[in-house]
Amino acid sequence: MKELVLIACYWLHLAVTTMWVGGIFFILFILMPSSRQVFGAGAGAGKLMGDVSMRFAPLVNYGILLLVVTGVVLASMSRQFTGTGALENRWTALLMPKVVLALVMIGVHFYRGLILAPRIKRAPEAKKAALQRLSLNLVHVNLALGLLVLLLSGALSVYRGY
Repeated sequence: MKELVLIACYWLHLAVTTMWVGGIFFILFILMPSSRQVFGAGAGAGKLMGDVSMRFAPLVNYGILLLVVTGVVLASMSRQFTGTGALENRWTALLMPKVVLALVMIGVHFYRGLILAPRIKRAPEAKKAALQRLSLNLVHVNLALGLLVLLLSGALSVYRGY
């Protein structure tokens, strides 16, 4: 039974991570340039990106919940995690920065959605472009953080023991 729980948690954890980080990558490097090429830099591209964001953000929100739940289950079922100290072995020494980076990603995601997006909608035209650039820069930050989380996940797999 433990093996089935581990398999399900790994699968969900990896699937959601792939959806989130891969979705960010797709949006930044495929969808945004394509929308600008098709619609120009005007309202059409902005409307498309707004519609995509309205569909993608709820998936990420639910995904974050799954990542937290599966992450807690996976850590608690690991023989390497004793919960007594962050640096007691290499596995926990790698897990702590992964968790911190993931929490920063979550914070950036919710800041953009709950605070920055409403500000952009209310902002006068003179300030709107600067806030949109900030939002886009934060998406780039989240992609970089996500790639670091994946790197740490790979390193953790070397030291993992169940």
